[in-house]
Amino acid sequence: MLHSRTLLAATVAVFALLGAPAVKAETPADTLIQAWAIDDIISLDPAEIFEFTASEIAGNSYEGLIGYDPADVTNIYGKIAESWEVAPDGMSITFKIRDGRTFASGNPITAEDVVFSLTRAVKLDKSPAFILTQFGLNAENVDDMVVQTGPDTVQFKMDKPYAPTLVLYCLTATVGFVVDKKLVMEHEQNGDFGYEWLKTNYAGSGPFTIREWRANEAVVMERNPNYSGDPTPMARVIYRHIPEGATQRLLLEQGDIDIARSLTAEEIDAVRANPDLKIQEGPKGSIYYLGLNQKNENLAKPEVRQAMKYLVDYQAIADTIMKGKVMVHQAFLPRGFLGALEDTPFSLDVAKAKELLAEAGLPDGFSVTMDTRNTPEITGIAQAIQQTMAQAGIQMELIPGDGQQTLTKYRARNHDIYIGRWGPDYQDPHTNADTFARNPDNSDDAASKPLAWRNAWDIPDMTAMADAAVLESDPAKRAEMYREIQREHQQTSPFVIMFQEIEVTALRSNVDGFIVGPSFNDNNYAHVTK
Repeated sequence: MLHSRTLLAATVAVFALLGAPAVKAETPADTLIQAWAIDDIISLDPAEIFEFTASEIAGNSYEGLIGYDPADVTNIYGKIAESWEVAPDGMSITFKIRDGRTFASGNPITAEDVVFSLTRAVKLDKSPAFILTQFGLNAENVDDMVVQTGPDTVQFKMDKPYAPTLVLYCLTATVGFVVDKKLVMEHEQNGDFGYEWLKTNYAGSGPFTIREWRANEAVVMERNPNYSGDPTPMARVIYRHIPEGATQRLLLEQGDIDIARSLTAEEIDAVRANPDLKIQEGPKGSIYYLGLNQKNENLAKPEVRQAMKYLVDYQAIADTIMKGKVMVHQAFLPRGFLGALEDTPFSLDVAKAKELLAEAGLPDGFSVTMDTRNTPEITGIAQAIQQTMAQAGIQMELIPGDGQQTLTKYRARNHDIYIGRWGPDYQDPHTNADTFARNPDNSDDAASKPLAWRNAWDIPDMTAMADAAVLESDPAKRAEMYREIQREHQQTSPFVIMFQEIEVTALRSNVDGFIVGPSFNDNNYAHVTK
């Protein structure tokens, strides 16, 4: 479907317009065109999606059982689910499925589809599966843990009485989105639950369908005629892969695009001064960090890990390269989350770093590589860090690559250092504790592969602390447990946590209704008008 050479005539016309010479233009009235770096897309299957761009696309083309108000994440409401009930013992939640809703294919959305989607995600066991398996689900027992209990009811069982809000927030993640069983299974091959097909195709029920994905070029989305909600004002949405901020700004000024998604600080200042354009911004839970692979014998030394935390000029990067787009933040829970630690104990201190390197037996430093996604801002941050690391004798070679290349290498833990950006999967503190501070199995063939695993950090004691925090029912006590974990994490972890993101979007002045949410799958354009 997505790689069909036959596009709608209107879509062809849009692409023709996008390739036109640089003259004053205007995008079609029924089409929203965005410029962004979309080379991080690896898959369009909700069971595998784990990157920013694909998460946003899925958030506008699929639906989960429940959702929440991006302006007030405590306001949780039903989407595919009409209601839910927590069992008295806290060991299960039963969802009642809304009647009369359909997928884009025209197939009805049923309890069977919900069970299939959740069990499929667990059995495929792709990167985001841990969001569901953390509740005691696995490939062997999931058919008994997620069950249809009536014509329109689904029971989600757990191995422990977890906080209900944790479970509900987890089901808002992309891995909890509901797929069209009938359509997906028509494309099953060798028992893969339609995985090979859905990686590049679509089987959802959201306001838009995914028409086509051209890797490192474009994504085309179209209004879903069978959407159960209000029809979208836009007939189609197009993402163009344009990583350069200067090019995005030029196209925005010319009217060739409606929204520029990744402008640099300099371009943002220029947009603010242009009466034809406007800026929209909102805090994001995304964290910028360095991951230091503990398989590297130098990076595995505690003194080296701490030294590197003193070799980043955090404030200078925040004030220049990332001006207005980040705030200095050095703990794994972003501000706004329960238990977030706002202490920032590290700043550029070359003398302190040299002392720590000498204690590690590396007074002259060492050589190391850092995999770097080749976007202007990540490259700029990496180059700044490269320069300050060199002041203490650490010679850092930058290895550039697109988003897919660097992520694939990182997920296989074949890196030395990775400069990354991590966004929460759901609005509960466990989302980041589970990946930065938990690693239940550090073996190469582990079933769960959080960020701590990717960096080969074996932490049984901290894992136990995180496991205890997730079961604490008292919010104040739970918050303090997370602060305690973060304090230890700051001083011992192989993560150099640097910034929290402020998403800044530039739009043509006639574009209204674009929502910047706390997570990328909350970013929404279903109500955009021009």
